[in-house]
Amino acid sequence: MTQAPILTVTLNPALDISTGADKVRPDVKLRCDAPSFDPGGGGINVSRAIAIMGGQSTACVALGGTVGHRIAGMLEAAGVTLQQMQAPGETRQSVAVTDRDSGLQYRFVMPGPAWGDAHVGQSIAHILQTAQAGGLVVLSGSNPPGVPADYAALLAPRLSQRGAGLIVDTSGPALRAVAGGGHDVTLLRMDAEEAEDLAGTPLPERADTARFAASLVQAGAAKAVIVARGGDGNIIADGESAWHAEAAKVEVVSKVGAGDSFLAGFTLGHARGLPAHEALGLGAAMASAACMTPATELCRRKDVDRLFDARVLTRL
Repeated sequence: MTQAPILTVTLNPALDISTGADKVRPDVKLRCDAPSFDPGGGGINVSRAIAIMGGQSTACVALGGTVGHRIAGMLEAAGVTLQQMQAPGETRQSVAVTDRDSGLQYRFVMPGPAWGDAHVGQSIAHILQTAQAGGLVVLSGSNPPGVPADYAALLAPRLSQRGAGLIVDTSGPALRAVAGGGHDVTLLRMDAEEAEDLAGTPLPERADTARFAASLVQAGAAKAVIVARGGDGNIIADGESAWHAEAAKVEVVSKVGAGDSFLAGFTLGHARGLPAHEALGLGAAMASAACMTPATELCRRKDVDRLFDARVLTRL
C-alpha cells in the first residue's frame, strides 16, 4: 500500500517503567512486580504504533546518555527507523505503578534535561534536513525544559516551504502558541479538557466541540483540528465539514498510549490517502485497541482491524 513519508519528532523521550503493587501507600517499602521497560514519548509511541499496523515512519528522537542508548536499541528491535539527535543530557525515565487493590494507576513523569538555544536551533535544522517533500512531520509530546512554547510555530512555516505538513499534539503553553494561529500547521490535536480551557467555557455536546474546532480552523490555528472527547469519541473539523468517530466499547485495561495510538492511526490513514473522516475512524480504532492492552503495549493489529471494520462515523 502506497504511503507518504512520515517523520515523528520526540524532543523529550523517556524510558517507561511499568510495575504493580498490592497497595500503594506512603512511608513503607512497596514490594513491586518485575518491571517492564518500553521506549516512551509521544513521537516514539506514534512510530511504534505505525509499525504495528505495517506502516513506515522515521523516528527523530533526542537521546542522551546510557538511557538514551538503551532506547535506541529498543527502537531498533521494534523495527522503527531511528534518526538520532543529541540531547543535552541523560534521557529521562518515567514510572507507572498499578495499585491492584484499587485498580488505579499512578504515573510519575520526570522533566528531562534542560535545552539551550543552540540545542533548539540544531534540532530544527535536523528536522528540516530529514523531512521529505510531500510527507508529514508529527510533533508529539511535551517540550523539555528550555524549549520555547512556540517551537511548533517556528517549525511549521519552514516545513511548509519544503513541501511537508506538520501535525501537532501538545499541551499547555505550547498548545496555546499554536492555537493563536498563523503558523501553517496541517493538523492540531487536543483533548476535551484542553479544548475547554482554550475556549474558556464548557463544551458539553459534540456540536459545541465541533463549532469550537471549526473556529480554530477559521482563526488559522491549523487546516484541521481534532478534539478527543474520551469515551465519547473524536471530532475533526476542517474548512468544509465536521465529523465524529465513535469510541468502541471495549474493556479498558490501560489508557496509557491511547492518545498516541490515535494520532498514529490518523497520520497513517492520512498518509495512505484516506479521507479525513476515515483517517479519524482508523485513529479511533487504534486508540480503543490500545486501551485493551496492559501498560505501554499500545495496540494489537488484529484488534484494530476488527474495530475499524465496525467503525461508526457521523457527519455533524
